[in-house]
Amino acid sequence: MNYNIFKTKEAAAENLAEELYQIIQGLDKETITLAVSGGNTPYILFEQWANIYADKMDWQRLHFFWVDERCVAPDSPESNYGNTKKTLFDKINLPEANIHRIRGEQHPELEAERYAAEIGQFVPIVDGIPQFDIMLLGMGDDGHTASIFPPSIALFDSEAWVAATINPYNQQNRVTLTGLLINNAAQIRFLVTGAGKAKVLKELFKVEPGYHNYPASRVQPLTGKLSWILDQDAAKLLDE
Repeated sequence: MNYNIFKTKEAAAENLAEELYQIIQGLDKETITLAVSGGNTPYILFEQWANIYADKMDWQRLHFFWVDERCVAPDSPESNYGNTKKTLFDKINLPEANIHRIRGEQHPELEAERYAAEIGQFVPIVDGIPQFDIMLLGMGDDGHTASIFPPSIALFDSEAWVAATINPYNQQNRVTLTGLLINNAAQIRFLVTGAGKAKVLKELFKVEPGYHNYPASRVQPLTGKLSWILDQDAAKLLDE
């Protein structure tokens, strides 16, 4: 596993913000595609971008997509898009056309089909599959990533690009990218913070029995680069 550990979640996010800025600056492309996750951890990164990189980043080149979304209205406090908008988009000069949100207010199966079509029309196809330049992932305490939870881990074997799924803990409908798209990304970064993730990280990194039941273990890019950015709380069991 390629990983870096930082003292605090803020330090981890600060480092990742700078790394991604350098990656973006180094890409000789007119359009750069970025798939982002929801949850609390990415918003620390977005705050870094809004506060430090608002005037440095060439936002005109960046097109934002989502790894997953809750099936709620865009103005809901639970909306991944809505929270990204408040944390980042409202504070930077990003064209509206550069925002490609999952429409959580729509029927999940129909929206999965529509979003797959939008991705297919906009994101470059590599080896028959859309390839995002950068994908930001998080991980839950149960080892889920995107909205692929342990009961739906088979979505890593799906031939679809986008799928409707359900959060098994509250039965909330979700829309998520599948393993096919996730593992075709050129650059994948996991940002994982908090002591609640420590046990699962230890099992994943040490390849302990049952580790393969965690969806995060299935993130294995075909040709892209994968690295994990951790804080000390999340990494506290890795030396055992």
